[in-house]
Amino acid sequence: MTLKTTPLNAAHRAMGAKMVDFGGWDMPVNYGSQIDEHHQVRHDCGMFDVCHMRVVDAKGDGVRAFLCYLLANNADKITIPGKALYSAMLRPDGGVIDDLIIYYITEQWFRIVVNAGTADKDIAWMKEQATTHAPNLTITSRDDLAMVAVQGPNARAKVWQVLPQVKTATEGLVNFQAADCGEYFIARTGYTGEDGFEVMLPKEKVEEFWYALNKVGVKPIGLGARDTLRLEAGMNLYGQDMDETVGPLESGLAWTVDLKSERDFIGKAALLANPPVQKLAGLILLDRGVLRGHQKVVTAHGDGEITSGTFSPTLEKSIALARVPRDVQIGDTVQVAIRDKLLNAQVVKYPFARNGKALV
Repeated sequence: MTLKTTPLNAAHRAMGAKMVDFGGWDMPVNYGSQIDEHHQVRHDCGMFDVCHMRVVDAKGDGVRAFLCYLLANNADKITIPGKALYSAMLRPDGGVIDDLIIYYITEQWFRIVVNAGTADKDIAWMKEQATTHAPNLTITSRDDLAMVAVQGPNARAKVWQVLPQVKTATEGLVNFQAADCGEYFIARTGYTGEDGFEVMLPKEKVEEFWYALNKVGVKPIGLGARDTLRLEAGMNLYGQDMDETVGPLESGLAWTVDLKSERDFIGKAALLANPPVQKLAGLILLDRGVLRGHQKVVTAHGDGEITSGTFSPTLEKSIALARVPRDVQIGDTVQVAIRDKLLNAQVVKYPFARNGKALV
């Protein structure tokens, strides 16, 4: 199978990246020390190739009402141009098709960013639902756009060094808000638990932008550090922490599900009819070892399973997200099966770290 490549593939190789198969994409896992890359983002800033993510534009009359029906979170919450909303898109049985971000631009235009591995499935689902519920909408995959995430406490200042023309439009952005700056669509969002921007721009300009950022001191960061950063920040990864077999209420995403308004949405009836019996919890390993996905978690209330686990460079301990019985409480000691041994772990409230600091 030929791997798909982003427009930055040659740049990664020129910078000495170790490349891996990531869901069918040829992507950089690191450029040297993964732990150094992690600390670089927590304490200064780094840049990530996220061109494999898919930008989708939904345009036409009734686009807001359509998204209110399509998504578990309520699109009516965003009324300021550029404001963003994180949500799950559900199957009728409540399983998670994908998690995504929508941006309100005008009443005729919302922008959606979906995950790489689910992009084709997501767009097909959106179009199928639109055929019935909003036949006049156009749903367009913006394959002409690339995306780079610049993350860390110094990230915004570095972007303004490279793109001084966008500073006026973007310096007033709050978290989860974007500005349409002509060729550049710049959002104060990210997947690391640090401040920064996600920059959407024409594909033909992304390599120049990447090298310009590097020239002002922004280091490239691979998928390895991206995963430890997002896990420390308590951010879900689709395909690990949730998928089509589990609902958002069992995946730490209850805050993204609006069950209070009278609005109906796909999957709502299933969520109301099937109260969750499990929940997502944070774990810190008390014994020596490393927590990994799919390890069994033994609790006084029944067994659970780790969905994402790693060594945390910020805490210098092993951490995990785990799906456990609902009666498990913060502060409980549980056991994790690692290589035929049961090792002790403590249940904690996540996120584990954000904004350069350990939180647990």
